Amino acid sequence: MKTYTSEFAQLLYLIRAKPIADLTIDHLKSYLLYCLQELKLSENQVHNRINAIKFYFEKVLKQPQITLALPRPKKPSLLPKVIDLQDIANMINQTANLKHKTILMLAYGMGLRVSEIVELAIKDIDSKRMQLHIRAAKGKKDRYTNLPEAVLPVLRLYYAAYRPKKYLFEGQFAEKYSIRSAQQVFKQSLMRAKINKNVSIHSLRHSFATHLLEQGTDVSYIQKLLGHNHIKTTLIYAQVGRKDLKGVISPLDKIKW
Repeated sequence: MKTYTSEFAQLLYLIRAKPIADLTIDHLKSYLLYCLQELKLSENQVHNRINAIKFYFEKVLKQPQITLALPRPKKPSLLPKVIDLQDIANMINQTANLKHKTILMLAYGMGLRVSEIVELAIKDIDSKRMQLHIRAAKGKKDRYTNLPEAVLPVLRLYYAAYRPKKYLFEGQFAEKYSIRSAQQVFKQSLMRAKINKNVSIHSLRHSFATHLLEQGTDVSYIQKLLGHNHIKTTLIYAQVGRKDLKGVISPLDKIKW
């Protein structure tokens, strides 16, 4: 709601007193070209503006036909950024703060989104079955994911030290830990490990999936662990995995120097 309202307002600011219902498909196309060429907005933001316009015309004005011909800019096809296994180990080992270390281990060890990490409640941990219950994740879906053996003793130490009340990770006043704080934890660990890569905490999730694929894990299992609706989403990690590519020898290495 917040995104659609904000993005739709940009169109209203531009047309001023002109009634929105008087806009034609040509007006809307010109506006989108203006967003791309003059404002230099990203393809993702232009998609958000198109979605906001479509929602208003379809649901409010009941004129779905006007948005059928709206062209969408092609999104860039970007590969996920993966962090080397040893670099991840260095990040975790050099993180002295127990809460921060636990966050990093969960993010990588189970491929969790940062939003899923901060929403974790104590009741979601099942140490007997070695599972974690992820509730109402992306797409409002629940799922179970495996709890790594290496995380359990760290979790127990963390719980004994911090005694969280409801959420597994809590802020100063027992409220749930903020996404921004978790992102900052990752950034500081990256600096301590002297890793000079343009990556985010979400890259730990990408790394989890890619490393599993390189280990020979069936892609359908990875799909379930990540909570993807479609196998196509999970298969993108096959493009960054090195298991098969490592066996390919460059013809340059065949030359006897």
